[in-house]
Amino acid sequence: MPRTHEVLNQPPPLADFDLFASDRALVDAVRREGAEWAIDRLHTVGRIAGGEAIVWGTQANKHTPELRAFDRYGHRVDEVEYHPAWHMLMRTAVEHGLHASPWREPKPGAHVARAAAFFTLAQTDAGFGCPISMTYSGVPALRATPALARRWEPQLTSLHYDPRNRPATDKKGALCGMAMTEKQGGSDVRANTTRATRTTKTGDHWELTGHKWFCSAPMCDVFLTLANTERGLTCFLVPRWRPDGVKNAMHIMRLKDKLGNRSNASSEIEYDGAYAEMVGEEGRGVATIIEMVSHTRLDCTIGAAAGMRLGVMQAMHHASHRAAFGKRLVDHPLMQNVLADLALESEAATMTMGRLARAYDDAQSSTEARRFARLATAVCKYWLCKRAVAHAAEALECFGGNGYVEESPMARLYREAPLNGIWEGSGNVICLDVLRAMQKDPPSVQLFFDECLQARGEAHIAEAVKEIGRELGEIADIELRARRVVERMALTLQASLMVRHAPRELADAFVVSRPQGDRGLAFGTLPRGTAIDPILERAAIIR
Repeated sequence: MPRTHEVLNQPPPLADFDLFASDRALVDAVRREGAEWAIDRLHTVGRIAGGEAIVWGTQANKHTPELRAFDRYGHRVDEVEYHPAWHMLMRTAVEHGLHASPWREPKPGAHVARAAAFFTLAQTDAGFGCPISMTYSGVPALRATPALARRWEPQLTSLHYDPRNRPATDKKGALCGMAMTEKQGGSDVRANTTRATRTTKTGDHWELTGHKWFCSAPMCDVFLTLANTERGLTCFLVPRWRPDGVKNAMHIMRLKDKLGNRSNASSEIEYDGAYAEMVGEEGRGVATIIEMVSHTRLDCTIGAAAGMRLGVMQAMHHASHRAAFGKRLVDHPLMQNVLADLALESEAATMTMGRLARAYDDAQSSTEARRFARLATAVCKYWLCKRAVAHAAEALECFGGNGYVEESPMARLYREAPLNGIWEGSGNVICLDVLRAMQKDPPSVQLFFDECLQARGEAHIAEAVKEIGRELGEIADIELRARRVVERMALTLQASLMVRHAPRELADAFVVSRPQGDRGLAFGTLPRGTAIDPILERAAIIR
């Protein structure tokens, strides 16, 4: 190789390490929130995520899914073909219970342990998380109809990954997808036009006819969907194969050409008299899917937090090895400010994700925890997903031009960042949902405030809670101010968690730069006097 091609001043690849163990904030959250019993399992996932799964994620995004609507003879097959790397990611996720472990082992800390595993593996690729999350979320929704749950839950919670397009009776494991939105309504699912007609041709079931604008992971085995009956919008379970072994009349029309999340197939589908079974009560489809929506929104916060940790980890690694203007990037004070600011955001996001997951564990036996989880999940889903986009952009900029090319992990992270903010309700939809949740269940507001006030002796947090209460009391234009109110709720909760659980220097830096507002509008504007070194030391990768 000519000397002109000698590679100098480039960081080594970040690979072959335990991604879980490298993250102090995550390990602390697992222990604090009641899942210390899962530490050994999480190390196993961490070693996979910090090793061969990095390559799988890259390959699965380079070789994207392809639709085979027909076979060579013209028969409709409706199959999506994936690269083997996708199946490796899916197999790893299923075998380690990311799709079902809290339902298989309903013990204290189960949702926390599962959240930590999902957080860890999601840093290798976000795409596989979609069918995994929908399966995890679909199980509690199916329990609204015990007969369906008894039939499907053993397969949906199986640790056996079987990607074959075969009837469920031929498979040991199954995955659940969903098809809710339509082109004329989007998040307004009450605008759906898909119709459901009751029939007794092959037993007592329903037939669905209509078009769905987004059906993610269309090779799943069953799908939760919405359709109208004479009594209104109703939830249904649609299998890919009917009980009589005939392929169901659910046709994949095309795959979406998406900005990011490209390893995962998202599609438009048509039901042409598709076999379906009702889930929950007729005419109460939205109420039935709320359980599923709640859990997928939890996963949106986990995914957003995972993206922030990946951004910090990659930026810290790059800055620690790359030199400019006579010294390493990480030794320049201004870069230190940027990295520390990104690290604070990531720490708070990880802490928030862990606390939310524990609320889902506690909700199994506590009405108060269930109420808190309902409200807090929506609040934090809004804020973490908003911050993830700006966070990814700033982390990418730490690389300069090297971060803007597709060979860098930052380009994919940047394209993935907006997804969690759109899935399961974009910003405005989530904020309106927060307002509805507080109106329908006023005690949940006090439960949220009580959680924030556990940071005892912190006058600024107590004052923030009072101010939010005053804002909520002025109902005349509350919708106009909804984003501001939800943002302040999220920041106050994060500040409380940081004060209670983070090292003191990090808590002080977070409080003074976030809820109290002594900072600029961009990352890298932490105020004078911030203890930078402890923040960077805490965020550093343990190898």
